[in-house]
Amino acid sequence: MQLTGIHHLTAVTADAARNHAFYTQTLGLRLVKKTVNQDDVSAYHLFYADGRATPGTDMTFFEWPVPRERRGTHSIVRTGFRVADAAALAWWARRCDELEVKRGEIGERDGRATLEIEDFEGQRLALVVDGGKSEAHPWSRSPVPAEHQIRGLGPITLSVPRLEPTDRVLRDVLAMRRERSYRTESAGEIHVYAMGEGGPAAELHVSVEPSLAAARPGAGGVHHVAFRTPNEDEYRAWAERLATKGVPTSGPVDRYYFRSLYFREPNGILFEIATDGPGFAADEPMEALGESLALPPFLEPRRREIEAGLKPL
Repeated sequence: MQLTGIHHLTAVTADAARNHAFYTQTLGLRLVKKTVNQDDVSAYHLFYADGRATPGTDMTFFEWPVPRERRGTHSIVRTGFRVADAAALAWWARRCDELEVKRGEIGERDGRATLEIEDFEGQRLALVVDGGKSEAHPWSRSPVPAEHQIRGLGPITLSVPRLEPTDRVLRDVLAMRRERSYRTESAGEIHVYAMGEGGPAAELHVSVEPSLAAARPGAGGVHHVAFRTPNEDEYRAWAERLATKGVPTSGPVDRYYFRSLYFREPNGILFEIATDGPGFAADEPMEALGESLALPPFLEPRRREIEAGLKPL
């Protein structure tokens, strides 16, 4: 039983309209599901992904009227987006300059060419060359040329004050492999954990930063990261495994588009295990994903009330 990679990552924005513009028009991702937080229907939940809404490509956002995140440890600190090659990275550097997107210099991180950028709320992102090894499903209506479009998520970087408690969960509970480590000037030593076939789409990078204060959640921060499991049989097996290992969880949660299981690792970071299916086409045709407000069946009777509480994008 193996997790196969990153499923999605969920972050926080205080401005859904501007968030929508940045991730669809600046980054060229497809809005594949416009819905609400199922636990707080006053908040949008927006899902951005590739042209086919493939698991492992979607970054999602809750809209909450909160202050900016205070950066620190006990948190997810950077979200990787995979691109095909060095030419794509050079194209993105020029685009960031043209659109006044904050960026660093193209450099090498863990042996891969990387360009670090930030969105308008300081959400920390990185464009990472994956060598064209992963599948690509470009979005035909993206403003970004198909050959330069974002191919999916990964790697994801965490910051913790102590490695050992997180290491035990990643290796002993989640069966990830600790493959290597590398150093950066800004964050010191970073340890790489891999799932499934490995590669950037299936990696967690764990930075150990004991001198940092704990992060304070807010806009521009990350809420949780989810890992892929292919089907409901393995999903149930993961629920049993976590229970056997004594890890407190949410218990099985049906999100309609996938099945979820939530838990916190010892340094307080929220993890999720999510199934690849049924997928975002469960209630909308693939060609029309994200074009109207989608609600799971249990929220459909409240549609009028929910729509009245949301601002148009």
